[in-house]
Amino acid sequence: MAESLRIDKWLWHARFCKTRAIAQEKAAKGHIRLNGHRVEKASAAVRAGDIMTLPAAGRVIALKVLGLGERRGPAAEAQTLYELLEA
Repeated sequence: MAESLRIDKWLWHARFCKTRAIAQEKAAKGHIRLNGHRVEKASAAVRAGDIMTLPAAGRVIALKVLGLGERRGPAAEAQTLYELLEA
């Protein structure tokens, strides 16, 4: 089985949310799409290569997941986990 990580943990590792609780709330409210499907559970699995759209900094961004991360590290480390996609 492919290596995966819960979406709430990934959002926290990648520094899109300050806390896992905020990430869980965004997922539960359906604010995130993963590979074109609306995410409604914080336990949704994220894998390298997935395409995600989510609200961030007052706009909607699209990104490609490059890695899963093992911890919530510095911003420079978090930025290696994804690649922003052009609109």
